[in-house]
Amino acid sequence: MLGTILATKQQEVAALLSRTTRADLFAGCADMPPPRGFREALRHPGHQVHLIAEVKKASPSKGVIRDDFDPVQIARAYEAGGASCLSILTDETYFQGRLDYLSAIRHAVTLPLLRKDFLIDPAQVYEARIAGADAVLLIVAALSSPARLAEMQKVAESVGLDVLVEVHDAHELAIATAAGATLIGVNNRNLHSFEVRLETAEELIPAFPAGSIAVAESGIFTAGDTRRMARAGAQAILVGESLMREDDVAAATRRLLATNADFEARHEPNGGR
Repeated sequence: MLGTILATKQQEVAALLSRTTRADLFAGCADMPPPRGFREALRHPGHQVHLIAEVKKASPSKGVIRDDFDPVQIARAYEAGGASCLSILTDETYFQGRLDYLSAIRHAVTLPLLRKDFLIDPAQVYEARIAGADAVLLIVAALSSPARLAEMQKVAESVGLDVLVEVHDAHELAIATAAGATLIGVNNRNLHSFEVRLETAEELIPAFPAGSIAVAESGIFTAGDTRRMARAGAQAILVGESLMREDDVAAATRRLLATNADFEARHEPNGGR
């Protein structure tokens, strides 16, 4: 499946570059307002674990996740529920996302936004910045080498974007580390088989570089899962499907982060009493 998606991305990049140039896209980034600090939001004190809440209508493995899909209202609900950042699916072919969701959501909330897509070319990074992203996802499995990953990170940083580097096994973690990644996500879902194992994060996070921020992605449905990922060393979780299926997204977000309320209560004077 990943190979099919990447072939589509190559076609999309070719179509984009038939309409404009990388140089023009790069120049367009200079006209954008300063990005909101995605990485900084995940370092903000007062949380046991931060939530990157995902705006996602569909996926190849689950089909349509939410029929009454209003990305702006969902983003507002996530913010009201206590999310620290938002992840916005922009892939149209496989996830039914849109690039313009970024700009619409940016005007509706104050949280930092991640463009989640399969980025393989600098043009897509510049496009993300212009659309309103504050960070981009770089998937190690979608890039060919540590050098290519490092190059794409430098491209993102050159226009002020933070980078979340995604891995799903020890080999990919070694590539991310060699490329200097310090904001690293473990996808508990195998991108080839779609199998989900929370043990993946538990196995990989202890090997992260010192000082890095660990994000656990996929397969997180309950406050118990959140606590489990926090015990594994995750400073943040990225969650989409389980929240997108809820009628009351804000309330579901609060329930997922109930472990943070417990944490904060324990650290208040008199144990929160």
